[in-house]
Amino acid sequence: MTVSRAVKTRTLTRPRHNRMIAGVCAGLGQRFGLGAGTVRLLFVLSCLLPGPQFIAYLVLWAMMPNE
Repeated sequence: MTVSRAVKTRTLTRPRHNRMIAGVCAGLGQRFGLGAGTVRLLFVLSCLLPGPQFIAYLVLWAMMPNE
């Protein structure tokens, strides 16, 4: 007896809904099972630290496909 289960894979895409600027935070939240607001808050808080956060956001915007 074989049991077939549909496995839902979470891909890294920018959703067409729940976007604020480009949908990067919404896509990351969707991929990792977090809320879009949580990822946005973490991104804003990370901007208080030194580092290339804005560059990483722009790279993700360019590389993540739309849904």
